[in-house]
Amino acid sequence: MTVSIDRQALYFISSGVYIVSTGYQSKFNGQVINTAMQVSGDPDISIAIALHKDNYTTELLEKSRTFSISILDENVPLPFIGIFGFHCGRDIDKFAKCEFKVHGGCLPIVTQHTLSIVCAEVFSIVPAYTHRIFIGRVTNAEKLKDGVPLTYKAYHELKKGKSPMNAPTSIFND
Repeated sequence: MTVSIDRQALYFISSGVYIVSTGYQSKFNGQVINTAMQVSGDPDISIAIALHKDNYTTELLEKSRTFSISILDENVPLPFIGIFGFHCGRDIDKFAKCEFKVHGGCLPIVTQHTLSIVCAEVFSIVPAYTHRIFIGRVTNAEKLKDGVPLTYKAYHELKKGKSPMNAPTSIFND
């Protein structure tokens, strides 16, 4: 089969900008993602996220098997996104630079510039080449404020943001 991929065609896949966080043995980490979706709604609500297999967040999430998603407001400043999108949690404490709360004693949740949060317990991990897809049962969800969620398209076009090297969308950085 011949493969023909116009990378710009992928740019129109609608997605948001989120911070996924996890904690394991008193270590917190989080990162920006653009791949999160509700998978089921009955009898249990489940959600799926994708993380690069080499990221520190992935390492902690594979151990903790719990994660939170913070759905970011369209007005979030670009430097705030940079904390979670362009720095490694092995090198800095990202949570020292933001407002957050801890759910269940060990799960960090970014609340700053956040419209709503979702917490989940992982029940399946699926390898996808360079990434891992984590599917979790939603255990908590909370609307924090009204607003417009930041889309990945708006992140690139309005904020002139770039994608980290490990992001699948880094192909658009040209």
